[in-house]
Amino acid sequence: MKRVPVTCLRLSRGDTQRASILKRCWWTGTSAAAAGVLWGLVVLAGGGGDVSPGRETAPAERPAAQESASHCRDPWQIPIVSSDNIVQLCQHLTSASPYPTPAIDCNGTDPCCTRRGWQALGPVPDFQEYSQGEYVGRARLPHVSTYRLRVDDQLEFVFRVTRDETPTAYRINVGDELNVESATDTNLQRTLVVLPDGTITLPLLGQVRAANLTVQELRENLENDYKKYFRVPAITVTPVKVDTQLEDLRFTVAGRSGFGGQVLPGRVTPEGTIQLPVVGSVPAQGLTIDEFERELNARFNERIEGIEVVPVLSRRAPRYVYVLGEVKHPGRYELEAPTTVMQAIALAGSYNVGAHISSVVVFRRADDWRLIATVVNLRNALLGKVPCPEGEIWVSDNDLVLVPKSRILWTDDTIELVFTRGIYGVIPFMGNYSFTNFTEVGALQ
Repeated sequence: MKRVPVTCLRLSRGDTQRASILKRCWWTGTSAAAAGVLWGLVVLAGGGGDVSPGRETAPAERPAAQESASHCRDPWQIPIVSSDNIVQLCQHLTSASPYPTPAIDCNGTDPCCTRRGWQALGPVPDFQEYSQGEYVGRARLPHVSTYRLRVDDQLEFVFRVTRDETPTAYRINVGDELNVESATDTNLQRTLVVLPDGTITLPLLGQVRAANLTVQELRENLENDYKKYFRVPAITVTPVKVDTQLEDLRFTVAGRSGFGGQVLPGRVTPEGTIQLPVVGSVPAQGLTIDEFERELNARFNERIEGIEVVPVLSRRAPRYVYVLGEVKHPGRYELEAPTTVMQAIALAGSYNVGAHISSVVVFRRADDWRLIATVVNLRNALLGKVPCPEGEIWVSDNDLVLVPKSRILWTDDTIELVFTRGIYGVIPFMGNYSFTNFTEVGALQ
């Protein structure tokens, strides 16, 4: 057996946060021919410190108890051994730095945040809570406590037959099939479809109202009508096919006619409603999903029993923020997540040199479309002078963020318009002037 040197990375725990060293650890391998040495370099974060491989520890210098060690004894390192037991890598899997990260919690509970600025740096336990998993680890709080539907939201409607027992007697619908027969006269036996006008046609009686009646009510009506012709008519009404409106709705949703697909898509119209078969326009604007579901099912139950409709939000209406003025790429940007004013400026490529970032204007439309506006000071924040800027507010849908020009840019524009494009544009001339004698003046031809 032969000891194989393996490079292990250990970050220094000194007071200066600038030096990192490389050390070697020894372990016993099963094949010396396939062994190799892994070297790593740590880029200094400042201070101009030196980085060099650690001194290889000779076998004689190591205690006997450490000779048989098969992993690094540093609690900040986790050894990783390859499947062939040849190479061992001691990899650092905690935070980016072994030192605590000083920070400031800008939750407004500590007044020193704004009074002392960066001098208030201190321990914030959850600044590096997830270490290398920071980019996916934080679930954070919900964006809103209750989401309300708005124009252009897209939903999918899942239709389900409940098969539940109804508390009231079934009422005959248009399109239902009924079998009418008499024990007294077999010639009266008919299988009839309820016509669109809600009637059925019977011998001797002609057109008889059937829609919206229960089976028992229709039988009693026919019994009384046939007593004009028979002493004991003995009429029996047997439903053959029922819930035809429900079946028609299922065919529509299933794509046999009308719309296609397993579910029915819908979109909130500019008037705040959604168009659906059978019930027509249903108000949706400003309702939560649960409120809209209750309203929807109440309307369907008035028309068709035994159906449950579940609305599912499939796509939110797009939200935009408009950034213009002294930014590199003014324009409209979609809001895909909670966004602040500085993040909106970053979407536009950052601010231009000479922008008046101490007076950034935010125009907003209220729920009733009233125009409201505010001005925020982002100068100290964008220059990195304060940790908790008061002007770092959340932007809303359709906000317009205006980054104005500074006075020096306004002056430059004035000179450009008045002199370069104005006076010089109309009377182009140049010359050499002397305060003692004005003799050398040449006009441009």
